[in-house]
Amino acid sequence: MISKAKVKFIKSLRLKKNREQARLFIAEGHKVVGELLASGCAHTIVATQEWLSAHPAPPTNELIAVDEEELRKVSLLQHPQQVLALFPFFDDAASDAVDTTSLSLMLDGVQDPGNLGTIIRIADWFGIGNIYCSTETADVYNPKVVQATMGSIARVRLHYGDLEAMLDRLPTDFPVYGTMLDGNDIYREPLSSHGLIIMGNEGNGISDEIGKRVGHRLRIPSYAEGRATAESLNVAVATAITCAEFRRRNS
Repeated sequence: MISKAKVKFIKSLRLKKNREQARLFIAEGHKVVGELLASGCAHTIVATQEWLSAHPAPPTNELIAVDEEELRKVSLLQHPQQVLALFPFFDDAASDAVDTTSLSLMLDGVQDPGNLGTIIRIADWFGIGNIYCSTETADVYNPKVVQATMGSIARVRLHYGDLEAMLDRLPTDFPVYGTMLDGNDIYREPLSSHGLIIMGNEGNGISDEIGKRVGHRLRIPSYAEGRATAESLNVAVATAITCAEFRRRNS
């Protein structure tokens, strides 16, 4: 049984201001909740008996058993998936210092939650542990972002802040790449095993101020010669192609 007050509290976490006040975010479904539980303790788990039977003694401060109807009342999904959990914010979700020892991503105003969640999943797949985000980028704890990561949020850290300041603190010889329509063919450019890959806003690309700080301008070429083609690629798709080429080149 779940109380009306608890239902109201969980649903309030749809809003960023309430998540920030409580320092909690919502995760739903076997995959996402399972990945997060493997990396730490939940604040609260709301689950059906079927899920609880398959997951005895999950690490949590509060465990609430519910039936399917009760789960529907609290779930943000159209089709609830047996379990919903609240997790505390990650302690290291803010930093103004870019890791200069490995390959990282930087997002300049990626606003669609689905795109951000997919990019986090892509970063996880290609072994990229840090993503640096402008304050205009979608909130990592937005339920739609969390869901789209399919659990990768447990392994990839996002850092929000002033991108210009982050870039200006980097060593002058540190490789900074940016994907741009007027860039050089990514398949013909030298790519390093470490560095920073900047991806821009869905509609406007990389902003002018950030663009001034890009040392290596890259472009994913179109192969539809002689006919009309798409104006650009979705930012998550472009991120996947770019990360794949960096890893292929330096494997």
